[in-house]
Amino acid sequence: MSVLMTHHFLFTTEVTTPLEVDDHSGSALRGTLFDAVWNRFCTNKSAPNCAECPLHTICPVSALVAPLREENSRGRDIPRPYVILPPLGKARRYEPGQQLLFGITLFGRIVELFPYIVMATQLMEAQGLGKKLRENNLQRGRFQVKYIESYNPINGQSQRVYQAGKPCVDAPTFSVTAIDVAERASALPTDKMTLNFLTPTRISLHEKPMHRAAFLPIIQRLLERLTALEQVYAVQEGQSPADHWRDLVQLAPEITCLADGTAWEELSSYSSRTNSKSPIGGFQGSATFAGDLTPFRELLVWGELIHVGKNAVKGNGWYKIVG
Repeated sequence: MSVLMTHHFLFTTEVTTPLEVDDHSGSALRGTLFDAVWNRFCTNKSAPNCAECPLHTICPVSALVAPLREENSRGRDIPRPYVILPPLGKARRYEPGQQLLFGITLFGRIVELFPYIVMATQLMEAQGLGKKLRENNLQRGRFQVKYIESYNPINGQSQRVYQAGKPCVDAPTFSVTAIDVAERASALPTDKMTLNFLTPTRISLHEKPMHRAAFLPIIQRLLERLTALEQVYAVQEGQSPADHWRDLVQLAPEITCLADGTAWEELSSYSSRTNSKSPIGGFQGSATFAGDLTPFRELLVWGELIHVGKNAVKGNGWYKIVG
C-alpha cells in the first residue's frame, strides 16, 4: 500500500483582459507559476540557479520549483512536488468576465508551502497568461483568482480554502490517501478497462517516445514515478509498491490492448530561462485494455492522481479511468 498522500486544489479565476491560450496550456501555467514563486520569494537572485545557492535546503522556491537532494540515488534532481491540471481542450480565447479554471496537485508534506503558492498567484495575476495581444498593448491576458477549493477527486468532497479579499488562507481540508485509492480501485472492473489520456502522454521505450499506448511501458513508468515520489514526499509508514515491482512487470505483458484510439500530438515548450524549445508531445485519446487487471487497479488509480510519463509537472500524462 502506498504511503504517499496527494492534495488537490482547484483555482477559479475571472478573466479581466482578453486572454488567449494555446493547446495544452499546462506548460504556460507552470512557467507563470515558476516565475511568480521565484520573483516573489527568492532572496538570492544573484545565484545562477537553485543548485548553486547555499540557501536551497531551506528555501521554499527550491522546494517548490527546483527541489534538490544531495543524497538522492538518481542524482541531485528529484521529482517536482506538484503537477499542474490545465484547462482541457484546444486553444481558446477568454473574454473579460469569463471563468478560467485550473488545478494543482501537491505531494506529501509540500502542502505546508501551499500559502506560498497562494501569495504567488498575486504575481501570476499581474504577469498574465497566454499570448501577448495587441489589444492588451502587447501584454498577456490577465485574470483574478476569485477562490481556491481543496477537494478530493475520488469522493468529490470540496471546501473553499481561499477567497479573494480575505487575507487568510485556511488549512487544506481534503487529501487522498492509500485508503481512498484502495476503495476506488476495488470498484473498478477486473477484466477490461479504458484509460482516457486527457493531455499528451510522453512515454519512452529504449529512449524513443512511444506513439501509441502500450500497457507494459505505462505500468513501468507509473511504478518508477510513484516510487520516486514516495521516497521524497511520503508522510506515513507503509508498504511501498516497489515491493510488488517484479510481479507487476512480469504480469503486464499478459494484458492486451483491445482498442487504441490514441493519436500523437507534436508539441514543444519554450523556456525563457534557457531561450530554447523542448519537445513535450505525446499520445492522447482512449485505449482499452483487457486481461486480469486486478493487481494493477490501485497503481492505475494512483496514476490518475500523479500522472505518468515525462513533463507531468506541466500537466502531461493526465488520464482518467472511464470503465
